[in-house]
Amino acid sequence: MARQLIVIRVLRSVAQGALAVDFTLYLRARGWQADAVGLLLMAGGLIGAVLGLVVGILSDRMGRRFFLIVYEVGLTIGTLAVMWLPATWVLAATAALFGFGRGANGSSGPFAPAEQAWLAQRVPSHKRGPVFSLNAAAQFMGMGVGSLLAAGLPHLLPGVNGSAAYLPLFALNLLVALVNLVQIWRLQEDRLDVQERVPAGAEDIEVAETTVVRQENRALLLLVIVNMVNALGAGLVMPLLPYWFAMRFGVGPELIGPVYSLTFIVTGFSSLAVGRISQRIGLVRSIVLPRLLGVLMIGLIPFAPTFALASVFYVTRSIVNRGSAGARQAFSVGLVRDRRRGLASSLNALSWSLPAAIGPAIGGYLIGIGVIVWPFLLAAALQLGYVVLFPIVMGRYAAPKAQGAD
Repeated sequence: MARQLIVIRVLRSVAQGALAVDFTLYLRARGWQADAVGLLLMAGGLIGAVLGLVVGILSDRMGRRFFLIVYEVGLTIGTLAVMWLPATWVLAATAALFGFGRGANGSSGPFAPAEQAWLAQRVPSHKRGPVFSLNAAAQFMGMGVGSLLAAGLPHLLPGVNGSAAYLPLFALNLLVALVNLVQIWRLQEDRLDVQERVPAGAEDIEVAETTVVRQENRALLLLVIVNMVNALGAGLVMPLLPYWFAMRFGVGPELIGPVYSLTFIVTGFSSLAVGRISQRIGLVRSIVLPRLLGVLMIGLIPFAPTFALASVFYVTRSIVNRGSAGARQAFSVGLVRDRRRGLASSLNALSWSLPAAIGPAIGGYLIGIGVIVWPFLLAAALQLGYVVLFPIVMGRYAAPKAQGAD
């Protein structure tokens, strides 16, 4: 089951890798300005944050499979609508609801909390670091393949120019949505264990349960606060980077696509390495230490005189930052017991998607008025704050929880 869920996400990441490169360039071809692109990306993040919280909570009660089927059906319908009725409101509604162009690494948008909780349910706690890192690595590999495809997709239709040349981009997303829908439909979901044990020796089960819930809630609240600092920094520039590259260096998908492809593929190997390292030095250190280099890299990008050097900074930043994605996911789902992992995953997603949604609007505005350096410096400062805060605030939760979640 866990293997099938990973395969589904890898296929989805191929489509999203293509979108990460080509979607903002598609909007640029349609005449969208940077501030409008930023607002659309912000809308996608806000919708994802709200729906993700609802889905996470409901999935703990209703199960996870249903929500993933809803996602794939909705994505199929929305993509068809964009292909056959490319009106602005159709494009905006579909892109906002399904997070087009946000580089979601194969996640199922607002329904990702259900998907992540389902995977955690199938993996024992002592294996989550390596398995979630493997999951992240596979997703990055898929994003790399998709980014490489993005270089050629706008050139598949002979003699077609402008925004119409990006039709194969949406055809790829449609194909992946249909294949994944069939796969998810065939999966069976185990019943959730709603009678998980409270600490051994507790005389009053209700009181003990309340104590455990309060401890879990406190841990989740702290995680949300710390994550929001980092997500705001990433959201300021990362979703807009293809647009920024095109504006700053005059390059298109044929150059940006291979850079993104290399970035995701190398990051996949980095994620595997972090998975192994986390078993030796712990999840917290494996998350924090590499990100110091990432802070430096994001601050150097706007000062690069050439696209090649800026690309080197971007690739390096991705290796050390995104490589810890699996470790972060494993850490977050380990803060609570199985029956609350939908909630934990949704709050974790909310803490990333909400500030990451605001970031593109701010970054898009600044880039639109010609301020091309400060968004990167602000992003570096916020991500440095995350590096400092995470071990201080979350370090106490690094050890396995005593209440026997699994």
